[in-house]
Amino acid sequence: MDNQQPQFSKEFFKQFKNKEEFHAFFNSLFKQGVEEMLKGELDEHLGYEKHSPEGRNSGNSRNGSYKKKIKTESLGDLALNIPRDRNSEFDPVLIPKGQRMSDKLEEAIIGMYSRGMTTSDISDQVKEVYGVDVSEGTISNVTNRISEHVKSWQNRVLEPVYFMVWMDGIVLKVKQNGKYINKCIYLVIGLKNDGLKEVLGMWMAETESASFWMSVLTDLKARGVEDILIACTDNLKGFTDAIKGVFPQTITQLCVVHQIRNSCKYVVWKDRKEFCADLKEVYGAPNRAAAEHALVTCSDKWGAKYRHAIQSWENNWDNLTSYFDFPMEIRKIMYTTNTIENLNRGIRKYTKTKVQFTDDAAAQKAVYLAIMNIEKKWSMPIHNWGLVLHQYLTIFENRCRI
Repeated sequence: MDNQQPQFSKEFFKQFKNKEEFHAFFNSLFKQGVEEMLKGELDEHLGYEKHSPEGRNSGNSRNGSYKKKIKTESLGDLALNIPRDRNSEFDPVLIPKGQRMSDKLEEAIIGMYSRGMTTSDISDQVKEVYGVDVSEGTISNVTNRISEHVKSWQNRVLEPVYFMVWMDGIVLKVKQNGKYINKCIYLVIGLKNDGLKEVLGMWMAETESASFWMSVLTDLKARGVEDILIACTDNLKGFTDAIKGVFPQTITQLCVVHQIRNSCKYVVWKDRKEFCADLKEVYGAPNRAAAEHALVTCSDKWGAKYRHAIQSWENNWDNLTSYFDFPMEIRKIMYTTNTIENLNRGIRKYTKTKVQFTDDAAAQKAVYLAIMNIEKKWSMPIHNWGLVLHQYLTIFENRCRI
């Protein structure tokens, strides 16, 4: 069909005295057009036009119509006459059975919900912008459909190999047994062989633990992940063993930023600036040997006063220094979990108005919608991907599976 705009004479528009009259005319024209399109759908379904002799003894025929009110984003509430057949087999494509809201209006509601608006706020906004009365219950029903999307997204088949994964959790307050408690949503971001990132899934538990992370990794394996080349995590006790238990070949890197924060907990305020400057000589060293020498120097200076701060580096040294085995381009993306912490900050931005969640499903819906909004911006490969890919292929060879 041509996209040419219909031409009306000036006299045609002069019949309308105000915008209300024109709006009423346009509503009636739209209603008539939709109803005629529905009749056309029924003609196609039956295989013959109204009053056509071909319909005699066909086994099915027209059976009047029924009224149905739908909500639209441009015309408000609209009452339509929906044609029907005697066998009740006709299911219109234009206005499907059971649908009382236009797809665009439903998308607008979900969009507002994903940005942290409450159901009452959405109801007021829809009334103000679209002139449509949508109850809070209806809005809840619309957003509840997201749960099916969450389920299919969570169970989707994943890539066989991820060049890198970043793993962390975000804590939310969720109602359980009549009171609000802290619950952790575990998140995993994977780097694919095209340089693009994707969130692999989310899992919920009351506390973050190495044993639960093992169940997360087992789930990833069940969904098709055969190999992870590098995993960057926080320094949760037992985390590295959990990864090795599921993906034995994976190189693990503890987040250096987390390690610095944990070390500073043992250092008084007046010494922190100098202490952190000395630590920078350790993690900023050009190679592992220089880092070890810097740590010895740091230990000689601060070990007696802040023994626990230094010991935490010594005890986790192997997993803290894995990045020294790689070129600078890979080091920059593996020495810290900043990638997933940026995701967590984005999620909190979208969920900040929802301080508490009524149940696990409500929390998962909100986090899922926030992730969908954030992933839309992940349309480009990571910086310098061509060089990074070459380095991966050189180091890991056939494991990359390009």
